[in-house]
Amino acid sequence: MPEQSTITFVRTTPQIARITFENPPVNLIVGDTVRRLDEITRELEADPDIQVVVFDSSTPDFFFNHFDLAAAAEFPTPEGEDGVPIWTDIVLRLSKAAYITIASIRGRTRGGGDELTLALDLRYASREKAIFGQPEVGGGLLPGGGGTERLPRFIGRDRALEVILSSDDYDADTAERWGWVTRALPDTELDGFVDTMAARLASFDRASLASAKAMVNRASLPPDADLVTAYGEFTHSLTLPGFLSRAAGFEALAAQLGLDLEYKLGEYLGMGGRQA
Repeated sequence: MPEQSTITFVRTTPQIARITFENPPVNLIVGDTVRRLDEITRELEADPDIQVVVFDSSTPDFFFNHFDLAAAAEFPTPEGEDGVPIWTDIVLRLSKAAYITIASIRGRTRGGGDELTLALDLRYASREKAIFGQPEVGGGLLPGGGGTERLPRFIGRDRALEVILSSDDYDADTAERWGWVTRALPDTELDGFVDTMAARLASFDRASLASAKAMVNRASLPPDADLVTAYGEFTHSLTLPGFLSRAAGFEALAAQLGLDLEYKLGEYLGMGGRQA
């Protein structure tokens, strides 16, 4: 593991913790991100006091972004042939954790980052700065972290199909209207709202919070096996001609456009990877 992790974990009170992602310039999820999240979530599971965990980012314009496919070989793998993929295990454990998870979204969150966000309990977004998307299909891939399993439950089948098939970017107002996020707030109000909500929940009885979450989970979570299957379909799609033929083109485009490609990923995917 590198000396500087992409994840910072801070206990702000005995009941509240904050997980901050920082992998500039565009917050791609890399192997270290997965390993560190796995360590932190396991540590939190053994903590008898934790009630609320807030996820945020310290990189301007980006929340948790998509996987860094160029570094896919560095992602940790499960032990044994039948082991649950590490990323899938993380999002499953977060969904079922005894504590409440809150996303404070300021910036772009796509692909695996969006799927992590969907696994969290409450999602609050900056109205001016949050952008959402599932870009996999536009790159010849399949979503693998729960997007195809969770999005239909939040926004409906037809809207989920539009999001996943179009691979486009969606603003916070649309995400709020569709149910993709819990609320979109003015950027100047986001931090205060999240802090107030975290403190409110942390003041309640821990067992009651956990039990109420478990009851809602019974009515809303997709089957674990579906998420395991989806990750396997994602990894298989990395070997298919549809992805391989597009990957080289996007590498060339990234070299040409630099950060603009990540800022306008949905737009460029809609052009088939061609520059305007």
